[in-house]
Amino acid sequence: MLIGAGLPVYVAAQAVDMRKSIDGLARLVEENLPVSSFTGGVFVFFNRSRDKVKLLWWDRHGFWLAYKRLEKGRFRLPAPHALTLPELSLVLEGIDLSTRRLKAVACHRAG
Repeated sequence: MLIGAGLPVYVAAQAVDMRKSIDGLARLVEENLPVSSFTGGVFVFFNRSRDKVKLLWWDRHGFWLAYKRLEKGRFRLPAPHALTLPELSLVLEGIDLSTRRLKAVACHRAG
């Protein structure tokens, strides 16, 4: 990801219409959070069914918008929705952080 390390992560508390673009999402940040969308934080928006996510962040030159749609399953978030960047990366990879336990993953080796 092109997101700088150490940025705060803000997860929208309510589902968001995924038709919103940069301007619409930035407006949601300005209206609903005590921080500006220009602060350098990463703002995370999920749809109602949690199979789509958009990330919005500002760098020195403009906004970035990333969008991911799952073909199967849903994103799972720990409660409350406070995440670090490494945790956000895990959630985006499909890891369920609500259990706070790591499970072994079967790997197939070519041989």
